[in-house]
Amino acid sequence: MILSCEELISMARNAIKEVDVNQLHSLQSAPVCMIDVREPGEFATGHIAGVINMPRGVLEMQIGGHPALKGKPVDDVSIYLICRSGARSALAAESLQRMGITKVYSVAGGMVAWQEAGLPLA
Repeated sequence: MILSCEELISMARNAIKEVDVNQLHSLQSAPVCMIDVREPGEFATGHIAGVINMPRGVLEMQIGGHPALKGKPVDDVSIYLICRSGARSALAAESLQRMGITKVYSVAGGMVAWQEAGLPLA
């Protein structure tokens, strides 16, 4: 059975935990692991302050290098993933869960929702 992109994303969203942009914004004052999974060119057009860019294509290989994870087991820290619309971050969250990481969250609506909410960009 071949799945469409939309079906694959829907399945991922059903398997993961999501937070909205306001929840993520309220967490910014605490030390959290926030990762923007967009490509570097997208990231450069505007991103959330304090977010580290790890493109979706290399996330699984680079996740342990995030500064918030240094010296800690990956599963001891909550990880928040964001992309443009919430699709890539949902797929990325599902992938990290398959690696055994349980405290991973996708930001619903992604940067589109962040900007529509009028939240600040770096």
